[in-house]
Amino acid sequence: MDTPDKISQDQYEDIDEAIKFARKYLEDLLSFFGLNTDVHATTEDGEVIELDIPSTLMNGFLIGQHGDTMRALQFLVSSALKNGNYHYTRVNVDVAEYKKQRADRLAEIAQDWIKTVKDSDEPLDLKPMNAADRRIVHKVAGEAGLATESVGEGRERHVVLKPALET
Repeated sequence: MDTPDKISQDQYEDIDEAIKFARKYLEDLLSFFGLNTDVHATTEDGEVIELDIPSTLMNGFLIGQHGDTMRALQFLVSSALKNGNYHYTRVNVDVAEYKKQRADRLAEIAQDWIKTVKDSDEPLDLKPMNAADRRIVHKVAGEAGLATESVGEGRERHVVLKPALET
């Protein structure tokens, strides 16, 4: 992907069209559940379309257990973009800032894990977690100077925090 200052006008128009389509698709999908709301749609890095559903009485339903319904909505929008031959198909759906709050909580918990590894100078295997949660842990641990590695397959994939090597 080009750097932001080298993105052509055509690429801006392409992402704008993909954002409009994704937003309308998600709003139409939500209307089937009786929820008529405006979805806020943006892109931060020019690659992932961010769709934010504001807080409603249906938050629990839209989020689902451990965010499962939210991920399903994300998959549906992404699939619709692919079927529409849009170049930009990576989508992130968030309901009432659930993912942001979850990421903040996980980052706080990761600080305790990081302290444990630094104090013991021993690797720490974390519990299995989804890809988004692993990315957060990798980022926070990297910023704290630890080495990280994802190991395992499928639902058993997890992060191993390791003391940083002396250079």
